[in-house]
Amino acid sequence: MFESKHSRFYASQQVGTENLPKVIQGGMGVAVSNWKLAKAVSQAGQLGVVSGTAIDVVMVRRLQQGDPGGHIRRALAQFPYPPMAQRILQRYFIPNRTQNGPSSNPGASNDKPFKGTMVLSHEPTQEELQRVVAANFVEVYLAKEDHSGVVGINYLEKIQTPTLPSLFGAMLADVDYVLMGAGIPKSIPGILDRLRDGQAVEMSLHVAGGKPEDDFVTRFDPMKFSGGDIPWLHRPKFLAIVASVTLATMLARKSTGKVDGFIVEGHTAGGHNAPPRGKRVLTDRGEPVYGNRDVVDLHAIAALGRPFWLAGSYGCADQVREAIAAGATGVQVGTAFAFCEESGFRSNIKQTVLNLCRDGQPEVMTDPLASPTGFPFKVLQIDGSLSDQAVYQDRSRVCDLGFLREAYRKSDGSLGWRCPAEPTESFARKGGAAEATVGRKCVCNGLMASIGLGQTRRGNPEPSLVTCGNDVASIRQFLPHKNASSYHAADVIERLLTEQPAKAVELV
Repeated sequence: MFESKHSRFYASQQVGTENLPKVIQGGMGVAVSNWKLAKAVSQAGQLGVVSGTAIDVVMVRRLQQGDPGGHIRRALAQFPYPPMAQRILQRYFIPNRTQNGPSSNPGASNDKPFKGTMVLSHEPTQEELQRVVAANFVEVYLAKEDHSGVVGINYLEKIQTPTLPSLFGAMLADVDYVLMGAGIPKSIPGILDRLRDGQAVEMSLHVAGGKPEDDFVTRFDPMKFSGGDIPWLHRPKFLAIVASVTLATMLARKSTGKVDGFIVEGHTAGGHNAPPRGKRVLTDRGEPVYGNRDVVDLHAIAALGRPFWLAGSYGCADQVREAIAAGATGVQVGTAFAFCEESGFRSNIKQTVLNLCRDGQPEVMTDPLASPTGFPFKVLQIDGSLSDQAVYQDRSRVCDLGFLREAYRKSDGSLGWRCPAEPTESFARKGGAAEATVGRKCVCNGLMASIGLGQTRRGNPEPSLVTCGNDVASIRQFLPHKNASSYHAADVIERLLTEQPAKAVELV
């Protein structure tokens, strides 16, 4: 929800928007915003964004599926450090492996388990760093291949340990923008500055139960990683994803380097939402209630002097024009792109969602418990997915990816890791409250299953988990005709940017 303190706010108050995109394609993870989608959006003249979340797991699982089309191998052939690329191929590439692909039955992307791959620890090995750096390079390289458009990459501030090598890998591929939300990314601009100059970087870790004297950090030294051989790098623009004026103001004033702009995201957006401000209140169906304190003052955002984009239910041309007339440079749109041909969702999931939208029946739940992060998480209700209570209850709890786990201070003062979605007994042994595990879903494995890369255990595939924004029913507008079964990213952009004169609007 957005409003201004005054009745009218004119497009003439925009800041430096001449060469900036009107549409930013949301960085939906895991690999829903894949390189194919980002490339299509970029080629259409807007900002295509790849998801950097768990991208190393995505890369190695694609290699284990046989790398259909040879795309990953083609990108790795351009990786600046060939011996590293060769080691990755030797470890993970399985040629001619039978694979069912993204259009297979729910959760069944392979007939055999994938090799185990977890999120980095705070002190990763060189091999683990190579995997993360290469994966980020590959995804950005493929998105930028053979055209001159701009490409960004999206990260969650909550997922900290892979961030530094991920940024370096994306910069090796000449990424144009870095977008980050789900936290307070005030250290990221300065980290980008240092990486551009080939300098070592470090980032403090959030630690549950930590003490003031604790100083847990994760570090990355590009010179050590590369053996002193660093290509020339340029510093990408940094866009912070925020849900309040308070956070935007703090980032503008106190970040370690320049924040180049803001994406102001409302609570109707898909994925993780900022929690409501103030006392927690739930509806009868258990959804958090947002109120006046969650309304963003666009005058205050504009006063920061940075370009900004509005996000959360801005998936039609009228809303784009309204955002621009309200002083925004444009909009960020996720859900409209999530179910187009180029996105990473399995084909059968896209078809199921389109059928639900045709029937006017899509139901999106803002679940305050689902995500291990504690942030409310949008879950599309689909039979047979983790949104189905019977499926959720039947799944054995396991945390074998760990991207949304939290760091905690162990009794001996060392750093430990736990996840509310892991087995309850295990979480409690690590000092976690058993009640914190109630209703938690394995978002990592569920999102992997939704893109055809789900793990198989003892012959049982992981169930999928689908997230999208509240306005998912509006994706019907992008179908080229009423009997069409699919649409493309270019169809979304064409409809969003239908030309009509922008005019001042009243925001209430």
